[in-house]
Amino acid sequence: MIEAYIGLGSNLGDRLSNLASAVALLSREPAFALRKVSMAYESEPVGPPQPRYLNAVVRVGTFLSPRATLQRLQAIEEQMGRVRRERWGSREIDLDLLLYGDRLVEETGLRIPHPLLEGRAFALVPLAEIAPGAVHPASRLTAQELRDRLPPDQLRGVLPYRPIREPLPEPESDGNPPPADSMLDRTR
Repeated sequence: MIEAYIGLGSNLGDRLSNLASAVALLSREPAFALRKVSMAYESEPVGPPQPRYLNAVVRVGTFLSPRATLQRLQAIEEQMGRVRRERWGSREIDLDLLLYGDRLVEETGLRIPHPLLEGRAFALVPLAEIAPGAVHPASRLTAQELRDRLPPDQLRGVLPYRPIREPLPEPESDGNPPPADSMLDRTR
């Protein structure tokens, strides 16, 4: 099984709920074994003027190919109502394939590691939280080393927000409510 890292972002609607819903969908995806979830971090947007983002990173195990993994992520975005408006514009949810094991992939519409990962504090901070030793296959630097190389002003712009909690499921037919304190990341 390949360990893959997925970046999550949202700046429209209930941002934290959007991240939690994406994590819940990833956890129910038969092709993925959800391993770990970072906390949510708030950051300034990159691109046109827009609301602040919440970002997180999840680690999944998968037997899918890189292309099939990307297709599943895009299907989840569509299921959540993602509308592609403008490049780097506001979005309900964004799922980016950051790392896929130690693979380097250069295909039409797919580059792994994510081509902007090394310079993006909003992705490296949560990645280093859950996988400080994850190695970027091109630079051979760890997530923690990449994070620590960023300018301090970029790192200060990524603020811890709060843990991502599962959205409460619909009540079961027996009338018993689900536990309110269920955490997706049970490995912490």
